[in-house]
Amino acid sequence: MDWSSSTSIGLLFMLILLSILKMGGFWNSHGRKKLPPGPRALPIIGNLHLFDLKRPYRTYIQLAEVYGPVFSVQMGQRKVVVISGYETVKEALVNQADAFSERPKIPIFEDLTGGNGIVFAHGENWKVMRRFTLTTLRDFGMGKKAIEDRIVEEYGYLADRIGSQEGKPFDASKMLNAAVANIIVSILLGKRFDYRDSRFLRLQHLTNESMRLAGKPLVTLYNIFPQLGFLLRANKTLLQNRNEFHAFVETTFLEYLKILDKNDQRSFIDAFLVKQQEETATTNGHFHNGNLLSLVSNLFTAGVETITTTLNWGFLLMLKYPEIQRKVQEEIEEVIGSNPPRIEHRTQMPYTDAVIHEIQRFANILPLDLPHETAADVTLKGYFIPKGTYIVPLLASVLQDKSQWEKPDSFYPEHFLDASGKFVKKEAFMPFSAGRRICAGETLAKMELFLFFTSLLQRFTFHPPPGVASSDLDLSPAISFNVIPKPYKMCAVKRF
Repeated sequence: MDWSSSTSIGLLFMLILLSILKMGGFWNSHGRKKLPPGPRALPIIGNLHLFDLKRPYRTYIQLAEVYGPVFSVQMGQRKVVVISGYETVKEALVNQADAFSERPKIPIFEDLTGGNGIVFAHGENWKVMRRFTLTTLRDFGMGKKAIEDRIVEEYGYLADRIGSQEGKPFDASKMLNAAVANIIVSILLGKRFDYRDSRFLRLQHLTNESMRLAGKPLVTLYNIFPQLGFLLRANKTLLQNRNEFHAFVETTFLEYLKILDKNDQRSFIDAFLVKQQEETATTNGHFHNGNLLSLVSNLFTAGVETITTTLNWGFLLMLKYPEIQRKVQEEIEEVIGSNPPRIEHRTQMPYTDAVIHEIQRFANILPLDLPHETAADVTLKGYFIPKGTYIVPLLASVLQDKSQWEKPDSFYPEHFLDASGKFVKKEAFMPFSAGRRICAGETLAKMELFLFFTSLLQRFTFHPPPGVASSDLDLSPAISFNVIPKPYKMCAVKRF
């Protein structure tokens, strides 16, 4: 072997060694500062070999037991810092809210939104869109009697569909989905759809399918190794679904533009279009069509998926624990009788309120939260975390924190009740996340959960199908971006 070839091999070996050192976290500009601990990374894949990619939150919970409440993992080339447990998550998202307020650029969601909208937006665009969204949702009744009346009206349609099953086994998920979707649609578009409307059914299908696909292990791999995108069919379907959803929204807002009256705004889309017309034609304008399409898509998806999934878990848990269902119905009879439930009843119904809160805690539908990113260098629990670090707030570890919940792994409504049966608020109850990125529709979601859940249990008693014992019902979740129950059927028997 000549001298030049041996030198080339030596240089190649040095480059490989340096890349391994860099990926392993040994070569780091913050080397003198105390960085979060974590498992040793392998070249190229990092710590990927440790993960259950179908349910990564379970791996994170196991790692937290080994490395503590702040630790790091290497996902491909990206360093990820995981924060777990109530005290640590609160310290980061609430006490140091500004420092943890950014959203990282995740390949699949950058492909889908281009940084537009509210959920995966960044910087100033996110601030402007969030401010507009909160104000407009309030203007169109979020938390007010107007939207409460709509939910009560929608419950009537839902009860009719459930009643038409005549006590036979049925899957309620699509009916619940349609009822919940109509509430956010009434705000976004200013109308409701019939449950059998083909366009409405299609929008729901696109959203449900996209949520399921976004949780696929191959999509997780794409987010870690975006170079593999050309191999993944799921990505193509997600983009096609996005395009079809956007086409529907675009057709709708073009129709609305023709009869737009800024003094008579009928919907969220109208409010955005008025802002768009008022905005001066500057290069940094935020009220462009890209933001409108992503905002409507974000709000529809978030407004439908979270509430529908929680209600689906709720009725499955009522089948599993009929004695808890019976106690809720007793309280309904005592406080409401046969009158329509209203939000004002919630404070008079501590047991029902506790059951709904416990459904949210136990179901744990977004165990990893959506990822955050540090907007500045920050210290958390004595560890240095540089600006631009990908942060995973492990919400599952908050909702199951042994220091905060008496029976964290059990469905136990008494978590939210004191010794005398009064409702007790718990700071560790964070199903909507916390801090700057807390769910914008939290108020609406709470209202819908109470009114739909209470109304249905007032009218019906829910049983497992004949031949299925409550004790045999499976509470293990299906694979999706969020934690959803496996498909199940139930029987709804009219109570009066």
